[in-house]
Amino acid sequence: MKKSFLYISLVCLLLVVVGVVMDNTSLYKPSALIAAISLAIGLGAVSSLKGYQYTAWIIAAVVAGMLFPDAFKNWGGVNLRDKTLILVIIQLVMFGMGTHMSLKDFSGLASTGKGVLVGLFCHFSIMPLMGLLLTKVFHFEPEIAAGIILIGSCSSGLASNVMVYLAKANLVLSVIVTAMATLVAPLLTPLLMKTFAGTLIEIKFVDMMMEIIKIVLVPIGAALLHDFLKHASAAQKKKVNVLGIVSGIWIAVLVFVLQKNISDHALLQSVQLSGFFAGAVLAGIFYHWLWLKFPKLDSIMPLISMFGIIYFTTVTTAAGRENLMKVGLLLFIASVIHNAAGYFFGYWLSRLFGMDKNSSRTIAFEVGLQNGGMASGIAGSMGKLGTVGLAAAVFSPWMNISGSLLANYWRRRPIDNKEK
Repeated sequence: MKKSFLYISLVCLLLVVVGVVMDNTSLYKPSALIAAISLAIGLGAVSSLKGYQYTAWIIAAVVAGMLFPDAFKNWGGVNLRDKTLILVIIQLVMFGMGTHMSLKDFSGLASTGKGVLVGLFCHFSIMPLMGLLLTKVFHFEPEIAAGIILIGSCSSGLASNVMVYLAKANLVLSVIVTAMATLVAPLLTPLLMKTFAGTLIEIKFVDMMMEIIKIVLVPIGAALLHDFLKHASAAQKKKVNVLGIVSGIWIAVLVFVLQKNISDHALLQSVQLSGFFAGAVLAGIFYHWLWLKFPKLDSIMPLISMFGIIYFTTVTTAAGRENLMKVGLLLFIASVIHNAAGYFFGYWLSRLFGMDKNSSRTIAFEVGLQNGGMASGIAGSMGKLGTVGLAAAVFSPWMNISGSLLANYWRRRPIDNKEK
């Protein structure tokens, strides 16, 4: 059945060519979208190409946003770029990613300490600096340039873990570096943005730090609480349930009493943040209850995360279509250079620091692959999805393609255990 979609995509591509030659937008626009969607579905039927299916969906999202931008701005009176909606969706994306993290992931920290330090140093130095260099070379508009620095300043995503697994590199190290990069991102990402992009756009350090905590730590914290409850004793579960009751009471007090009576902005931010963490406790408990009734729920969550990233890509592309028409090609070239620099310097700096080849391959993925969802979420929270968020929309598809290619290349060239 899925193979038939490949033939549909080929037919639609021919219609696209005909439509472009005839300058018939009513023919080539829908044909291009159907071709992209059919290809994304059809790749699932080819085992050697199945790994590129997610990337194909991202490309389909870009095509939809470019060809039908007005369709992805408002739905039924709902602004698809609304900050609250963006926050909820990115939290769902991060929660979905978090369900594939475990408290056990941190257990190997002592044995991989050097690798983690090397990975974090390379990740949070090479990528923002390369982003800054590219903005100087290509002379992008300030907000678009800030977006390139932003994606370079974000943590690595779970895509790096998948690529490391495919490449048969050091998966334990990859998981720990990703987890630690995620934990330090609320501090390092605003700091790097303030340092390198502070002259391009206004960066409010504390506000951005708070947003990243809401976007990243809160949903991942909820997912880790679910993981804890999987193995908790009856006494531990009872304590968590009590904490849940306290959290519910605190949220009620915050919403109905404190929020209306606190005028100091900094204090209000802190109180609201505590409310988000209380919400994370309730979300973790509720999700665990659902999981007990539907054990396959964890396997569905990555699909929800994928949908969320496709949503961001479509809405961002639609919002920034005019800018993409002007600088889309340059942004793509910048993404290739940025990504390649991450792989190259990540690998060779790791070797310089005395890491073995397998671990160096791991660090290459951890440095070269950024968390595009996090970058989109931050841009959305700033109300600049169509400018600051553009780099994430362009960089993300290429990172998935290049990561898959490099992973398969290294998979065919395994490292001998005796080789250092």
